[in-house]
Amino acid sequence: MKISSNFDSGAIEVVRLDDPQDIRLRLRADNAAAFRQWFHFRLSDAAGTPLRMVFENAGEAAYPDGWPGYRCVASYDRQNWFRIASTRYEDGRLVVEHTPERDCIYYAYFEPYSHERHLDLLCRAELSPFASVHNLGSTVEGRDLDMVVVGRPAPGRVPVWIIARQHPGETMAEWFVEGLLERLLDAADPVARKVREHAVLYVVPNMNPDGAVRGNLRTNAAGRNLNREWRAPDAQASPEVFLVRAEMERSGCALFLDIHGDEALPYVFFSTAEEVPGFSADTAARQARFIEAFAAASPDFQTVEGYKPGRFGDELLTLASKWVAHRFGCVSLTLEMPFKDNANLPDGQVGWNGARSKRLGAAMLNPLWRHLAADDAAPVA
Repeated sequence: MKISSNFDSGAIEVVRLDDPQDIRLRLRADNAAAFRQWFHFRLSDAAGTPLRMVFENAGEAAYPDGWPGYRCVASYDRQNWFRIASTRYEDGRLVVEHTPERDCIYYAYFEPYSHERHLDLLCRAELSPFASVHNLGSTVEGRDLDMVVVGRPAPGRVPVWIIARQHPGETMAEWFVEGLLERLLDAADPVARKVREHAVLYVVPNMNPDGAVRGNLRTNAAGRNLNREWRAPDAQASPEVFLVRAEMERSGCALFLDIHGDEALPYVFFSTAEEVPGFSADTAARQARFIEAFAAASPDFQTVEGYKPGRFGDELLTLASKWVAHRFGCVSLTLEMPFKDNANLPDGQVGWNGARSKRLGAAMLNPLWRHLAADDAAPVA
């Protein structure tokens, strides 16, 4: 047997591999920070062999509450991913038991979204008559930070910003954006057409290309958690936020969505902006209408479970959606999707996955259109 992870988003440490029933692994930390939880590796030459893989340091993960109820994902072709039923968390260790049907199999924390797929997504957008791709600058390690712009700025056009994958291990966020862009660029979709007529959408599919390629869970190549950099981004250590924020200042922002995944909660939910200083009754009403419209658009979304008030404390205005809400006075939301499954609509085979994230992204166009059609959804400079 062999385990390898020297590929795009690969991450694991092998402690012991001489006994298939006692494979010992360790979660690898981000390259410049102590966060660990993401894993992605290939196991070779074990077809028909019962495996017992023990992640020895799972209790040291960034979010150990994410392990109870979690099931590892696996794929033979890197296209179709399924859940490993025999996944359990005990005594600070994650134990995965599985008998591969073929000699080559990939295991991961969640369905990966590769850098090649990211580049393909940008190319498809560039070829659309409704969109263009703009380079905002370079990441810490010199990778391109790109933005898809749908529509052209014009009087009355509302600037809408959507960003994803500030935390690179939250790959469901870019799957979401892929689904949103596919529908948004569909010439035959009437909702997409209305959105394009009334708004200019600035979409950053991957805020953290360095971390994504490196197989980081939460940080960029400099060890910065980008979703704690928005109050005062550093042009050298967090250029990704610095560049996006500067572009947002140029365009204005009337609606902002930051797309994420949550390790522990098995639900789709919004983190809202009521705690932001200056949050007005008018913005509250518009936020409530947006949330209501999204609930009508997708049964996967719910409003009962979510983050408790006061969760972010003094960090509040360092977060993207909270900083934007404060700076622009607009509806500004963080969408969270599960790493596990949606407990309200469970799927025993795949749990929450890329395809479901894409469907959710497509569904987001309905509340976007409702928001744009409302009389009080006007651009904010």
